[in-house]
Formats: sequence, C-alpha cells, structure tokens
Amino acid sequence: MDLGLKGKRVIVTASTKGIGFGVARVFAEEGARVVVTSRSKENVDLAVKRLKEISGSEVLGIEADLRVRSDVEKLVREVLNTFGGVDILVYNTGPPKLGTFMELSFEDWEEAVRLLLLNAVWLTKLVVPGMIERRWGRLIYITSSTLRQIIPTIVLSNTVRLSIAGLVKSLAHELGGMGITANGIMQGHIKTERTMRIAEDLASRNKITVDEALKNLAKDIPVGRLGLPEEIGYLAAFLASDKASYINGAMILIDGGYVKAVL
Repeated sequence: MDLGLKGKRVIVTASTKGIGFGVARVFAEEGARVVVTSRSKENVDLAVKRLKEISGSEVLGIEADLRVRSDVEKLVREVLNTFGGVDILVYNTGPPKLGTFMELSFEDWEEAVRLLLLNAVWLTKLVVPGMIERRWGRLIYITSSTLRQIIPTIVLSNTVRLSIAGLVKSLAHELGGMGITANGIMQGHIKTERTMRIAEDLASRNKITVDEALKNLAKDIPVGRLGLPEEIGYLAAFLASDKASYINGAMILIDGGYVKAVL
C-alpha cells in the first residue's frame, strides 16, 4: 500500500534509539524527509548515517534536550529553516524514572512533567501554525499502555502520560476542521533498552534473573513475544497518511493483547 508519505516533512523526537528510531526508519523508508533528535550529538550522527544507508531518504539530525524549552524552540527553528515546514510531528520521549510512589521525590515529579507533558505542548504550539496555514497536518503522540493498565513500578508514567490523552482529544476537537488530525499510540512491551531496564528492576525486586523477568513479561502477552520498534512505526506511518484521515482523537493500543481491559 502506498501511504503517500514521500516528501512529507516529519519530526520524530527522541529518535536515535528504540521506538523513536524504529518510527523514523519506517518514515524514511516511505520516502519522507525525516528529522531525528537526541540529547547526544554522537547518537544523532550515528542515527542519521544509519537511516540514510537504509533508506536513501533525506535525514536531518538535531541535538536537542526536550526538557529545555529553548532547545525545543531551536529544534523547530532549524527544521523550518531547512525543510520550510513540518507536515507531521511524531512525539516520542525518553522514559521517566522508575519507582513506586513512595520512592519518588518532588523533583522526580517535576522532571517527569517536563519530560512527558510540557515538551509535547511546546512542540505542538510551534508546529501547528504552519499546519493550519497549509490546512493539513498530523500530530501523533507515542505514550504507553500504562494509560490503560498501570505498571506498579513506573508510577510517573502511569500518571503523567495520561495528560497526553487529554491533549490528543482537545487538539482533535480544535483542529480537526482544519485538515489536522491528532492521535495517540499506547504501546506495550517493546524490545528496547527501556524494557531491559524494567526487566532488571523487576528482577531485583523479585529476586529472579533478568531472563526470568523478560520471560514473565512475554508470558503475559498473548502473542508470546515483545513488540518491535518498527511495528510502532508502521502504525504511526498509517496514522500520518491520508488513508487514516477519518481517525482523529483516538488513543490506539498496540500491545500484542497485553492489556486485559475490554474498553
């Protein structure tokens, strides 16, 4: 299926590793002009090199700390200067600190709000005006299955990421009539470094090996395995296409059946 993404200008944040890189890879393979970001210049340079080798598409790498508003403003400014606009924003971010409610400090909560909510607001405020002007745009927010089923040891994610669902619904209502859709992706356990950290934490708490913790995670997934970063990318690419123009304000679960809730 041709998704019609060739030449589209796409920002994928936190995209030099893990889910972000998987998403950026799919868009690049679809012929989009892709922007990848990270706090690490080394990681940015490596990701740009890999994506160009894989896809042959135009890839721009920008070093930016999404927790710092001036960095977010610089990121969007550089993209506008280079590409002339942003058609698609795929918001992804690094993970918050692991921990239960009683283990976390006030500072941990403030950091999580900057990491999981405020930068999404900043980015959206900066890219939406151009989308309104062109009467076309796609806003896609990668969150977590914790919006539907909590994980006790990542209370920050359980709590703060819920605000993105409110943002998605609000944007869908406000911008839908302007050719702009807003949707969220709630992914389950994906084969990334973050999942390894969760497995290590579970192993430590339960006095088991990391391999046993990973097997326990997979055991609770009906398809019997962890997801792949590219599988999140396939969903994001579809949501960004005109084929998905009637999907607006949705929070879509992609978890291999892990979440047991009916609705």
